[in-house]
Amino acid sequence: MISVDQLVVSFGGFELFKGISLLVSPKDRIGLVGKNGAGKSTLLKILAGHQQPSEGVVSVPSDVRLGYLPQHMEIFDGRTVFEEAVTSFEEILNLEKRIEEINHEIATRTDYESAEYHRLLDHVTEFNDRFHMLGGNNFEAEVERTLIGLGFKRSDFTRQTSEFSGGWRMRIELAKILLKRPDVFLLDEPTNHLDIESIQWLEDFLRTYNGAVVLVSHDRAFLDAITNRTIEITLGRTYDFKSNYSKYLILRKELKETQMAAYVNQQKMIADTEEFIARFRYQATKAVQVQSRVKALDRLERLEVDDEDNSALRIKFPPALRSGTVVAEIRELTKNYGKLNVLKEIDLTIERGEKVAFVGKNGEGKTTLARIIMNELEYQGEMKLGHNVKIGYYAQNQAHLLDPELTVFDTIDRIAVGDIRTKIRNILGGFMFSGEDVDKKVRVLSGGERSRLAMVKLMLEPVNLLVLDEPTNHLDMRSKEILKQALVDYDGTVIVVSHDREFLDGLVNCVYEFKDKKVKQHLGGIYEFLRRKKIESMKELEKKDITLNQEVKVQKTEEAEKVSFEERKEINKNISRLEKSIEKTEQEISGLEQKIEEMDKVLAETNGSDPEIFRKYDRLKKDLENKMYEWEVLHEQLEELAAKKTW
Repeated sequence: MISVDQLVVSFGGFELFKGISLLVSPKDRIGLVGKNGAGKSTLLKILAGHQQPSEGVVSVPSDVRLGYLPQHMEIFDGRTVFEEAVTSFEEILNLEKRIEEINHEIATRTDYESAEYHRLLDHVTEFNDRFHMLGGNNFEAEVERTLIGLGFKRSDFTRQTSEFSGGWRMRIELAKILLKRPDVFLLDEPTNHLDIESIQWLEDFLRTYNGAVVLVSHDRAFLDAITNRTIEITLGRTYDFKSNYSKYLILRKELKETQMAAYVNQQKMIADTEEFIARFRYQATKAVQVQSRVKALDRLERLEVDDEDNSALRIKFPPALRSGTVVAEIRELTKNYGKLNVLKEIDLTIERGEKVAFVGKNGEGKTTLARIIMNELEYQGEMKLGHNVKIGYYAQNQAHLLDPELTVFDTIDRIAVGDIRTKIRNILGGFMFSGEDVDKKVRVLSGGERSRLAMVKLMLEPVNLLVLDEPTNHLDMRSKEILKQALVDYDGTVIVVSHDREFLDGLVNCVYEFKDKKVKQHLGGIYEFLRRKKIESMKELEKKDITLNQEVKVQKTEEAEKVSFEERKEINKNISRLEKSIEKTEQEISGLEQKIEEMDKVLAETNGSDPEIFRKYDRLKKDLENKMYEWEVLHEQLEELAAKKTW
C-alpha cells in the first residue's frame, strides 16, 4: 500500500535516515520505536506527505486514503464539537448538497423526454447510490458513537470547540480522523490526551479496524494490544520485526548480541589487517599484498553498534527527610467548581513510605485532589499535611515552567547538590541529553525534551513526598524505566496520577479509585487491583462496575447512594414524557414507512418520469432517516434515566 525506497533525510550535515526502505501492507499494525530524536515522528510526516525527504521515493497509490494525527496541530474554532466532527464526512455532505440541487433542477424542468433531463436522472441515481454506500443514512449516529467513545458527553456536542482544553480539542481531531475511515492510520502518540476508558475504546477500535495502522507510542500495553509488527529506528537505519513490542524486545536483544559479535570479529580483522600493513608497508616483496589489503579496508563496510544502552543507569532520589507517620490526612473533603461538584465528602489517609496511585477517568477529580494536597486550590472539609512534609510536584504543564533562557546543563546544575553535581552529564545522558544537547537553551527544546528535563530536575530536589500527575506522557520507554526504578528505590512517599498500567506495576502498593465524586481505597499493587475488579485491563476501569466479592455488599450512606424524593419524582416525570415521545415517534415512523411503500408502487408505474413525485419520495426518505435518528436518541435518554432511577 505504501512503499519507501532508499529514504534519506539530512540537515545541517547530519543524516537522520541513511537510505531506509520499508513497505506498509493493508493489514499491518506497525509500531515505530526508537530513542527520542531517532526520527519516528519525521517518518510519519513523510508518509503523510507533510515533509519531503532529501533523497528516496515514497509511493502512495492515489486511491489510498491516509489519516494522520500529529502530536501538535493547528485547531480552528467557530463550530460546535458535533459540527466540527461532521466535517469528516465532506464527501457525504457534498453529495447531499448536490442531490438537493439536482432534485430542485429536475422539479423545475418540463422537458421530460430530453437527453439532458435523463442525464440529470442518471446523475441523481448515481449520487444517491454513492451517498448510501458511504453511509449517508447514519453518519450522524456514527459521529455520536465516536465522540462518546472518546469521552465526550452528549451535552458537549453543542458546545463550541473553543471552550475545551488542548487535550480535549486533540480528541476532536482524533475523532475526525477516525470518522474518515482511512486506509492507513498514521498516529503520533494518540494516547497522550486520553483517559483510561477512551484508551480502551481506541484500542478496541484499532484492533478490529479493517485497514493498516502505523503508530508512535510510548504506552507499552497499547502497543502490545494493537501491533503485529515493530520497526525500530536507530542510527539512521531500521530494524523490522514481525512481532508486537514485548516480543520485539526479546528479538532485539538477540539481534544486538549477534550484531556485537559481528562487530567484535570485524574489529579484530581490521586490527590484524592494519598491523600487517604497518609491518610490511616498506617491504618491496610485500607491496602487492599491502596494497591489496589497503584497498580491502577502503572497500569494507564498517559495522556499527547502537549507542550504549543506558537503560541500566541507576538514578536515585536523594534520601528523603523523615516526616511524620501520617503524611496527608483528608476528612469530609468536598470540592466544587461553581455548581459542578467534583469531590464529595471524601476521606483518605496516606502514610510515610506509601506509594499510591490515583486512577479513574478524566474529570473525576484525580488532578484536583493532587492540587489540593499541594495547597493550590480552595475546598470544603479538612486536609492536613504531616510533620516535616516537603512536597515535590510534577504537573502536566510542568515543562512550561522551566526558565527558557537557561541551558539544559545549567537548569540541573542550579539545583544539584553534593556529589551529584559531578554526575550531571551522566544523569542527563540517561534521559537522552548527550553531547551538545546539554548546552541547548530550554527555549529550543521540544515538548518531550522539556518534560524529560523537568523530570530530571524533580528527581534531584530534596523532598519526602512526590506528587506526580501523568509523569509518563512525554517520556520514551527507557526514560520511563529509569524513572520507575528511581521511584521504586525512593524511601519517601509517592502519589502518582497515571493511566499507564506498565509504569504502575511493581511501583504502587495502594490504588485509590476515583469514581462518582468518591474515592475508594484498594490495598495492593495494580494487578491485584485489576484481579479484584475482574477486568482485563486498567483501561476498562470505567466500563465495568463489578464488586470485589458478590457476597459482600458495601453499604454506602443514604446521602451518597440515593437520590432525593424530589429528584425521583422529576426522573419519573421525564421517563413518562420520553415514553410518550417514543410512542409518538414510532407511530410517525410507521406512517412514513407506509407512505414510502405506496410511493414505491407509484414510481414503479411512472418510471420516475414525474419530478414532483420523485422529489416527494426523496423528502419522505429523509424524513424517515431523521425520525429513526430521533427514536435512537430518545431511547438512549430513556436508558440513562432508567439507570438513574435504580440509584
